[in-house]
Amino acid sequence: MKKTKQLSAGLTLMAFGLGTAQAEYTLNLMKGVTKVSNDIYDLHMLILWICVFIGIGVFGTMFYSIYHHRKSRGHKAAQFHENTTVEIMWTIIPTLILIGMAIPATKAMIELDDVQESDMTIQITGKQWYWDYKYLGNDIQFESHLDEASEKVHRTAGANPHSVPHYLLNVDKPLVIPVNKKIRFVLTSADVIHSWWVPDLGWKKDANPGFINEAWTSVDKAGTYRGQCTELCGRDHGFMPIVVIAMEQPEYDAWVEKTLAQQKQKPDLSDQSSGDLMAHGESVYLKNCVACHQIDGAGIPGLVPALTGSAIATGKWESLDGFLRAGTAKMPSFAKLNAKEFAELMTYVRNNLGNKVGDTLQPKQTALPDDDD
Repeated sequence: MKKTKQLSAGLTLMAFGLGTAQAEYTLNLMKGVTKVSNDIYDLHMLILWICVFIGIGVFGTMFYSIYHHRKSRGHKAAQFHENTTVEIMWTIIPTLILIGMAIPATKAMIELDDVQESDMTIQITGKQWYWDYKYLGNDIQFESHLDEASEKVHRTAGANPHSVPHYLLNVDKPLVIPVNKKIRFVLTSADVIHSWWVPDLGWKKDANPGFINEAWTSVDKAGTYRGQCTELCGRDHGFMPIVVIAMEQPEYDAWVEKTLAQQKQKPDLSDQSSGDLMAHGESVYLKNCVACHQIDGAGIPGLVPALTGSAIATGKWESLDGFLRAGTAKMPSFAKLNAKEFAELMTYVRNNLGNKVGDTLQPKQTALPDDDD
């Protein structure tokens, strides 16, 4: 009842031009945190009010004529054909209105596509179902997946989504950018069509396989801004959110330095306890395997084989290792994982999800020769 009253109040305020009802129900465009988003909002309001005034004029004239020239008052319909003056007026006036609307719209479109003189470039690659970010020029690259808390809840029957902050709108690794810098994005896809959208930035752009699209932004205010993929890219389309964190330049520089140092570190090949292997293995599984094999390892009958009782999962670990690295026509290769992640994932798969092999694999066992370099 409370939300119904709030919605009714918001609609009433918006109808009389006294508010936009954006507190809890977004019934209008949002302004965002970039110049582009504010320009788009202003353009939207300009066109909206032009349409409102046209509607008032057209319908006002129509209803006035219907009421004051009705048959009961003795009026008779006039019979005439063609009126040059009227035809000229209803051609010129709409043309001038369209030109007046086209000028600011064209300006906004040109502004949206102007990626020149950017301060930095980030490559965004959409994948089923996560984002890959690559900072061109400084070698930072990472994947951004749905956070573990949301992943567990949405795949567990009866779980309470309200227990997770920013449910389905949080990630394990956000995209970090500096404020007051013009940032160029190049977008593509590794599989199907995705669409990268953060409402506060004021635009969205498709990521198409085999093509490069461009966009840009310049965020004025430090903060965290959330979005989602807005293209129907598969059955887990609703679970690939976007989080952008805008930082002041000193904080951003510190983040870059820390991230580069972490990327240069070799994986830890020291032995781990069984509990640590299982706990970390669950994280690796949730990021890479759960979308197809499900949270309980049951798979999808007729589409994805179950891991529970699987001969590959419970057989020789060397066979499972080779299978994961090679991939198949339906399953991608997981050669991107390091030795530590392989050990954790295989230990988890072989001793959970209904399997009880009873062994633990250590990073040294799954390490390749160059992992020790």
